[in-house]
Amino acid sequence: MRAARDRERHISQVTSYGFLARRGPKRSVTVVPAPLRYWQYVAVSPGVALATVAAVVVWLVALGLISGWPAAQDEVPLAVGLGLAVLVLATSRFTVSDAAVSNDIAGLRQTSSFGIVPLVLVEDVVVAPAPAGWPRAKRRGGWWPGRTRVVVRHLGTDGVQDRAFTIWVRDAEAFADALDRPLA
Repeated sequence: MRAARDRERHISQVTSYGFLARRGPKRSVTVVPAPLRYWQYVAVSPGVALATVAAVVVWLVALGLISGWPAAQDEVPLAVGLGLAVLVLATSRFTVSDAAVSNDIAGLRQTSSFGIVPLVLVEDVVVAPAPAGWPRAKRRGGWWPGRTRVVVRHLGTDGVQDRAFTIWVRDAEAFADALDRPLA
């Protein structure tokens, strides 16, 4: 019951901030929310980046073969611009509020409801790799320079099944403190 209540508290707190969290709460918010405990931007996964680049290349090559290479050359700015837009809109924000942790999707401007983990369900946080006996960790985001990979073990939504996820964070200590679980 508490986990469900914390999910709603998290959504309320996170949606009170725009995607660019550094700017503070939205102007339309009537009650000033508590500050976010931790947030960072997460780049698209290598698979999404590779698929986007492949789509742009296929688009330009197909246009070049059908309409000629000068037409494909004229299309390059539009194709690259749309590819970059896909990559920017696929960037997410990883957020820890007072109640839970989640990924917020830039293009949708909302909290991903399937990715919320209430803080009451978080059990341990360790710098990767995960200790033996932990469940296989789901990946959230890819590597960025200067980031440390951590693994978070938590209970599933049923409150019984052990689960885990891994994420690359700016500051592992600050992230663990935001989760109220010191690094093990």
